[in-house]
Amino acid sequence: MEAQNILVIGGGIGGLTAAIALRRYGHRIDIIERDPNWAVYGVGIIQQANVIRAMDQLGLLDDYLSAGVGFDAVEIFIPSGQKVARVPSPRLVEGRPANVGIGRPALHKVLGDRALAAGATVRLGVTATAIDDDGAGVDVAFSDGSQGRYDIVIGADGAYSQTRATILPDAPRPAFTGQAVWRYNLPRLPDMDALQVYNGPAGVGLVPISDTMMYLFATTSEPGNPFYQTEGLAATMRARLSQAAPAIRALAEGITDDAGVVYRPLEALLVEGPWHRGRVVLLGDAVHATTPHLGQGAGMAVEDAIVLADELDRHADPAAAFAAYRDRRFDRCAYIVRSSLAICHGQIGQGPPVDNAEATRAMFERVAEPI
Repeated sequence: MEAQNILVIGGGIGGLTAAIALRRYGHRIDIIERDPNWAVYGVGIIQQANVIRAMDQLGLLDDYLSAGVGFDAVEIFIPSGQKVARVPSPRLVEGRPANVGIGRPALHKVLGDRALAAGATVRLGVTATAIDDDGAGVDVAFSDGSQGRYDIVIGADGAYSQTRATILPDAPRPAFTGQAVWRYNLPRLPDMDALQVYNGPAGVGLVPISDTMMYLFATTSEPGNPFYQTEGLAATMRARLSQAAPAIRALAEGITDDAGVVYRPLEALLVEGPWHRGRVVLLGDAVHATTPHLGQGAGMAVEDAIVLADELDRHADPAAAFAAYRDRRFDRCAYIVRSSLAICHGQIGQGPPVDNAEATRAMFERVAEPI
């Protein structure tokens, strides 16, 4: 496809990766992001071997690895605190780690800096108020009163995507799963060389994100999807960990800063029909929002971006490119959404318990396959 004028709606992981991938093919990219501060919350994120491979494809690997910390295994603990498995992760890039823990602000900076350096433009505090696809192009009205015309529009605006609501009004919306996740940064444990996952009433993980820091995440049952004020969040998170393994209870004593707690209800979404309409296409959480049980939400968005750019290069017709992109991505993304939900439902008694070690092994095998 010849170079196109493309609007990317959403300046998060998926949108920025799409901009980077598309600029490599010469497309002209505008990004709009509703947050005027372009901020992300300050805890970490797990990135597995498929993301490392993707960063290598994008020419980002050195900057990316220097912003986080690599490790090559996942350790599984039962509620007593006994380690029962160490699952090696496949390396997909020779000489590089199998997994990376990285702070979300650090990842955001790597992607944002590269998108800008590649020539994408970014407008902050701006949303699309109208999208009019006339078949030959897309006219977009913006919240700052400006307008633009584009060959293609990409909705990378998250699970509650307004772009999805505009082009696919009958598509499902995210559904609360019955669980939530709590996250908090803590000093890294000595000799920590793996992601550590603890089973129990609260599923807990410890993820290294730098030489000195790790983050603790805990998934808990939250019937009725309660709302929590910031004041008192640290005490509430500590209470949620009161039945965890002894090592986790000891770490929980360091959870003291209400503002440092990141609490998110867990929601899931899978659009099983088309992922586009006309010249407007969706990626990432806008079409397949997953729970974090397999650590692959961001990874799926990154892969989406690469595949979408690839298919746009292969096809002269946007609709054909979008259909091919969805065909390549659906089964893989559906597997992640459904397998993560199975773990979630098993933890809260809404389905059979899932063996985390086996689910992790199976996921590693699946995402090691080419995209």
